[in-house]
Amino acid sequence: MTNGFLISFEGPDGAGKTTVLEQVIPRLQELFHQDIIATREPGGVDIAEKIRDIILDVNHTAMDAKTELLLYIAARRQHLVEKILPNLENEAIVLVDRFIDSSVAYQGYGRGLEVDDITWLNAYATDHRQPDLTVYLDVTSELGLERISKSVNREVNRLDLEKLEMHQKVRQGYLTLLEENAERIALIDASQPVNMVVDDVLAAIIKKYKELKHV
Repeated sequence: MTNGFLISFEGPDGAGKTTVLEQVIPRLQELFHQDIIATREPGGVDIAEKIRDIILDVNHTAMDAKTELLLYIAARRQHLVEKILPNLENEAIVLVDRFIDSSVAYQGYGRGLEVDDITWLNAYATDHRQPDLTVYLDVTSELGLERISKSVNREVNRLDLEKLEMHQKVRQGYLTLLEENAERIALIDASQPVNMVVDDVLAAIIKKYKELKHV
């Protein structure tokens, strides 16, 4: 059993996860006397970053959906054992940009793979470790893609090339996960101005932290 606090950030493409996460970190550092570790999936450690390059390469459009899923799962396992768990054992607050729910939303609802299979693979790769809190930043697919098209600094990857229908399926997957995991997943309206989104995220983190740590 680890004593840290694991928070995953999820959302459709263009929800602003990375921006919000970056702005939340300094505010968490002011509030908590614990290390704040930010990381991402796929990636976070050298092996997983190399897998990330393969998955997101815009030239890899021939990649099969199951190949894509298994690469994500492999990257997740390495990331977990090499970075996430050691930091949780050191009582850190770990913030991860995407985690288990992304595979269900993208490869399950988006690609049409069996959700039960993905759930099993996630459990196998993580030894059943789930986030203590999942912050779900919700935007419509149309708004998310509009934001992506206007962003000059954002990494353009293979998933950005998908059609609107794919992104809509992914969002619906997230909303289904939200219904099924209401105690773990906090819904945040990410169509708001960034400062308001950050305030809502911070409030959700503090609330869950108090619940779990009994403070």
